[in-house]
Amino acid sequence: MSTITPKPSSKHRSRPHFDHRDRLILALYAQLRAERETREALEWAIENDAISPEVLQAMASDPVPVITSEDVAALERLLARDSDSDSDSDSGKISH
Repeated sequence: MSTITPKPSSKHRSRPHFDHRDRLILALYAQLRAERETREALEWAIENDAISPEVLQAMASDPVPVITSEDVAALERLLARDSDSDSDSDSGKISH
């Protein structure tokens, strides 16, 4: 009698493992992307006279942080999920 082995569900894909370098790369990429989007929006506003010289001066003297507290919280949740899955899969293993 033969047995049929079920295929693994595609719903339960494993999460990628992020080490410290991966996390740094992701954080730098997010910051670079936000800075590019900000620069593009600023260029559009300047080209379309949608921003006054006073506003430009205020922006230059007191820039808004690129990464908001919501971004930090989202990254921390992602990293916590990653570390939880690492501790589950690494139980009994020696880390390098």
